[in-house]
Amino acid sequence: MRSYKAKMVEPITLPSRERREEVLAEAGYNAFNIPAENVYVDLLTDSGTGTMSDAQWAALFRGDESYAGSESFHRLREAVEDVTGFSRVIPTHQGRGAENVLYGCLVEEGDVVLNNAHFDTTRAHIANQGGDPVDCPVEGARDPVRDAPFKGNFSADRARDVVDDVGAERVPVVVLTITNNSTAGQPVSAANVRETAAFAEEIDATFVIDACRFAENAHFVRRREEGYEDRTVADIAREQLSHADAIVMSGKKEALVNIGGFVAVRDADLFERAKQRAILYEGFPTYGGMSGRDIEAMAVGLREAVEPPYVEDRVEQVEELGRMLEERGVPIYRPVGGHAVYVDAGELLSHLPSEQFPGQALVCELYREGGVRGVELGSFAFPGADRLELVRLAIPRRTYGREHLEHVADAAAAVGERAPEVTGLEVVSEPPTPELRHFSAELAPV
Repeated sequence: MRSYKAKMVEPITLPSRERREEVLAEAGYNAFNIPAENVYVDLLTDSGTGTMSDAQWAALFRGDESYAGSESFHRLREAVEDVTGFSRVIPTHQGRGAENVLYGCLVEEGDVVLNNAHFDTTRAHIANQGGDPVDCPVEGARDPVRDAPFKGNFSADRARDVVDDVGAERVPVVVLTITNNSTAGQPVSAANVRETAAFAEEIDATFVIDACRFAENAHFVRRREEGYEDRTVADIAREQLSHADAIVMSGKKEALVNIGGFVAVRDADLFERAKQRAILYEGFPTYGGMSGRDIEAMAVGLREAVEPPYVEDRVEQVEELGRMLEERGVPIYRPVGGHAVYVDAGELLSHLPSEQFPGQALVCELYREGGVRGVELGSFAFPGADRLELVRLAIPRRTYGREHLEHVADAAAAVGERAPEVTGLEVVSEPPTPELRHFSAELAPV
């Protein structure tokens, strides 16, 4: 049973199948181009799509909209320090703003940046700075059926091979994404955080944690890693983040808000450089592209994210969708991660070659079947990369109920029953930035 109740509702309507067919064609077979009014259950992303608490809504009323020295910023800074241990904080309008501020200070032309697995905007920011984003997943991370507790871990062995090839002087940054969004939302162990921090120190690189789902990761550590079962999520989260030199955070995930983010660093010189870049791209360092109202809501949400009832509900609801899909014979990536269930489109639509984007074809069929919107994280979203053909069903926080999840599972099962009939897709137009093509490219049936 959920640990919360609804105080506000929004009507949703399932368009007719004929209308869904029209919408798909009008959208160029890209879910990002589908108007939200035509979506019944929206699992495109968990970023900024959740439901805020009554405490967050109340906090909006005390937002200080001062351009400089806002009291709301000071409350956010206190919350960030209490929850993460970082006292030097720069607010940004969202996570990619935080990435732009930090990586713009750390990455130069010809650099190599190592990550357990770069997500789309991270990869694009590194490439935009002239760097080369290189993934270092552990063995088994690309095996959707292998049962291992921390498939999101960073492989220091693979990273050392890269360093041996390019030289340590070309690797200024090592990034650890928790949980690992590009590897099916898989968690990273506390031991691996320590190991990755030690590796970064060994090569004299700045160790950055992408912390947008840090509480979910801490919850998995508590459940799966020996020695942590009696620790609180808040305590584990602070321990994991204590090893980082800097963190980037999308508040739209585990600060439980609809907009916002921040950069937090330990080094005073880096802090000053990042503040100057933030002024250029985000705004004055005490508002960072956000309203005081949004800053207040983020300060409250950051504290709520490490409370046991919230994080337990959150992870268990995702697991619930995973069970429903498996009961209906839909192949998924196992074990289920923290924020989403990843359907194995390569298995479900095994007759489609990767160049016909089986993941994107499945995204379209889920919408066609039930008005369900997911997102492809395979060969379409990551061109040229060695990726599984996955479809992410990301569950917005505190938003949908069991009946919605059952509808999603039924729609996926119906697609599975007629899988051999599903045709592939081809790209007919795309933007010049390949790392971001899935946001706006248009496709057509093969």
